[in-house]
This record gives sequence, structure tokens and C-alpha cells, in this order.
Amino acid sequence: MKNIVILVSGSGTNLQRIIDTIENGEIQNAKVSLVVADRECFGLERAKNHNIENVLIPRGKNFSSELSKIIPENTDLIVLAGFLSILKPEFCENWSGKIINIHPALLPKFGGKGMWGHHVHNAVIEAKEKESGATVHFVTPGIDEGEAILQKSFEVTEDDTPETVAEKVHKIEYEIFPKAIDKVLRNQTNFK
Repeated sequence: MKNIVILVSGSGTNLQRIIDTIENGEIQNAKVSLVVADRECFGLERAKNHNIENVLIPRGKNFSSELSKIIPENTDLIVLAGFLSILKPEFCENWSGKIINIHPALLPKFGGKGMWGHHVHNAVIEAKEKESGATVHFVTPGIDEGEAILQKSFEVTEDDTPETVAEKVHKIEYEIFPKAIDKVLRNQTNFK
């Protein structure tokens, strides 16, 4: 059984999707062993509702070192699911090949510092992009610079707003995130 640690900052909809897809077998031979939040959020409630161990570590300069102390040694994968804090480079290097994130755009476009949530969708609309989507990628010390695992796009129309783009992105995230997690867990040693 593979152990997954999930980091959250918000409502935990992607966390819920991961839990559901583990339960329905879409993600095989895995369990969420720990949920860590960097602020009070509904993601912690979702973990409690499923009897998953959960911890709040307030965001700040010691977050990565505090996180390092509580992550079980037998962790196979760390998943950032709507997680907004930046992890220290040393933490990313220590868990290289075992940390993934989902980004609400087609990386390498619209990635990097400050590019999260509505900021991404506003930038996509302002740039008059013809498509957007979501990318699941490995986490490295460089923000949103890790190798892409899965990516899926959709057409952005003239009628789209940041809110409609966000809705389309969420649908794609729910589709590709579990597939990417399952893929990495099955082939983990190939991703170093």
C-alpha cells in the first residue's frame, strides 16, 4: 500500500477527489496517510470526515522544517492540492521525484511566483489566449518549473471570463489529477 501525504490551503475539493478515486479504485493500492494544512481551512475538515490524520502547521519561514519533522518516512508521494505556500528548496530536493503539484494553466505558460488561482485565469484572459488547461508536474526548487506528468487543455472563447475559465480548469483538474497520481505511484522509480 502506497502512502500519500496531501498538503492543502483551501476547501480541499482536489483532496476530496483524490480520496474518492482511491475509494473507487481509480488510484490503486494507495491511501492518504496524512493531510497537512498551512492555514485553517475546510481541507482539514474533509480529512477528519474520512478519519485521516491531519495537522495544521501555520505558514511562515519554519513551515518546511516543521513539515519535514512530521512526514512519515514511508511516504511514497507528497501531493500539493490547492497548496499555496512555497516549500524551501532543501525540502524539494530531499523529496525529489516524490512531490507533485497541480497548476491551473498549461505550463510553462502562466507559472511562477504570484501565478495561482484567479491570478492565472485573469492573466490567461488578458493575454487573449486561445486555450488554457491544467498541468500536473513534479515540484522542484524552481516554482512551477518541474517536469510535466499530465496536461490537458480546453478552448478559451471570446465569451470566457476568469470565472468560466476557473470552472473549466477545475473539471480538468478532477480528471487528470487522479490519473497523474496513479501514474507516478505505479512508475515511481522511473521519475528520479
